Amino acid sequence: MNRKNTLKTVFSYLKPYRVYLLCSLFLTLITVALTLMVPILTGKAVDRILGAGAVDFGGVIRILLYIGGAVAITSVCQWLMSLCNNRMTYGMVRDIRRDAFGRLRVLPLKYLDSHPIGDLVSRVITDVDTLADGLLMGFTQLFTGVVTILGTLVIMLVLDYRIALVVVFVTPVSLFVASFIAKRTHSFFSAQATTRGEQTALIDEMIGQQKIVRAFSYESRAKERFEDVNERLRATSLKAIFYSSLVNPCTRFVNSLVYAAVGLVGALSVISGGLTVGLLSGFLSYANQYTKPFNEISGVVTELQNALACAARVFALIEEKGEPEDPVVDRIPEQVDGDVSLHNVCFSYDPAKKLIEDLSLTVTPGQRIAIVGPTGCGKTTVINLLMRFYDPDSGSVRVENVDIRDMSRHSLRKHYGMVLQETWLKSGTVRDNIVMGKPDATDEEVIAAAKASHAHSFIKRLPEGYNTKIGEDGGGLSQGQKQLLCITRVMLCLPPMLILDEATSSIDTRTEHRIQRAFAKMMQGRTSFIVAHRLSTIREADVILVMKDGHVVEQGSHEMLLAKRGFYFELYNSQFAH
Repeated sequence: MNRKNTLKTVFSYLKPYRVYLLCSLFLTLITVALTLMVPILTGKAVDRILGAGAVDFGGVIRILLYIGGAVAITSVCQWLMSLCNNRMTYGMVRDIRRDAFGRLRVLPLKYLDSHPIGDLVSRVITDVDTLADGLLMGFTQLFTGVVTILGTLVIMLVLDYRIALVVVFVTPVSLFVASFIAKRTHSFFSAQATTRGEQTALIDEMIGQQKIVRAFSYESRAKERFEDVNERLRATSLKAIFYSSLVNPCTRFVNSLVYAAVGLVGALSVISGGLTVGLLSGFLSYANQYTKPFNEISGVVTELQNALACAARVFALIEEKGEPEDPVVDRIPEQVDGDVSLHNVCFSYDPAKKLIEDLSLTVTPGQRIAIVGPTGCGKTTVINLLMRFYDPDSGSVRVENVDIRDMSRHSLRKHYGMVLQETWLKSGTVRDNIVMGKPDATDEEVIAAAKASHAHSFIKRLPEGYNTKIGEDGGGLSQGQKQLLCITRVMLCLPPMLILDEATSSIDTRTEHRIQRAFAKMMQGRTSFIVAHRLSTIREADVILVMKDGHVVEQGSHEMLLAKRGFYFELYNSQFAH
């Protein structure tokens, strides 16, 4: 997103908090007005000190009381202004994070598969925090600074237009400095935010995959990759901070020029009788008040550049196109028996690389369909299409002769039971993980399902049985135990269609034989899709689909395919050749 669109989106999030914004602006006007009143009062107090024995103590004390009251009211207004700004900023941050997380829930898997998790986490957490800091500083200081500059200039023009013109002539130097810094910092802060997201993604990957890193002695290579990203982050951060650090010395130099010019011209005016000493002291105070906001605004501009760069990344995520909406009218089949068909399906993850082309398949209720083939041939892709994790580029997938794109995803997926090679578990109790597909299941049903999957015995040995808490992704359990819990989950629901993707790959041989018997019982009368790498596990399948390069090259029973002595025959013998 460019800066204009980013600002437009920021203002759209600001709209619900416009009451706080208006209150903040009103309090800012009061604060600036009272602040600008103090130098005038101070000048009047100075003019009442005429010399030794000629001091108007009553008038000075009265003016000091006015100054004290103005300072007190200013302090209260600043406190209320900070309160409004905080409520406005962190309310916006809450809304942005809510929308970002909500968008993550509906983004297509294609987007999530192509973006590192660490980068997405960096956008939702770090970038939003940076946006909040920039907005908080911006709303507090930017408007205050602008109003202070305009108010001070008006007062100086009323008091003495000649000195005011001196200030006006020096002002363009400050504007040039602010513009110069702003133009150069945005690109650097944008690059800094992007590189920081890349670094977060790398750290997340290396920490999450420590076993793989150490198993393959990847530590040195991981360190090299981190050093490369870290060095690029250092370089971009150094450039961003260098230019932003120019703000203070440059604006202070301009401040000194203005102050010196006012002092010189004002002193000459006092000598000629055009100004009193009190008015000159007030002018010098106004010169400081006039130039100080330029210093603050330049700093605010730098922070806003950083904030906008981070906001652009967050809003790009929020405005990313979600997966296609469910149909308005959900065409739910009256009864789902497991009639599945694919008609001329074409699909590829990358348009430049063809994967599945013109795949047609008809599965009758209760059939066991095994899908085999070499790695990358499209076995898991077929499962993704059946579950509508991805939609085909052309062709259709039908359940009970209804195109699954005419069904809601919930209506479709509740009729499938999946056990994959990769386990799906969440932090919570063992029971919570089993009843995910059937939250209202009784304890008796849960135990019966666990016994059917041969998970009951190991669950009972856990410290608190079914109420034992496990970590994210089943932390604390072995891979085989996690797989048994996933199988138990399907055993509990018993949907009309099953998908088994190497479901017993992490289980010992003895337990596997028991699970295979349990699966055989579970699959009776249910349409089952079995993705297998070990061909010994799918001999009993009704139909075996042999895939190669996205095409079904052979299909038939185990004995029939062996008799053909084709591609399946080669695959089978390659696993059992001595």
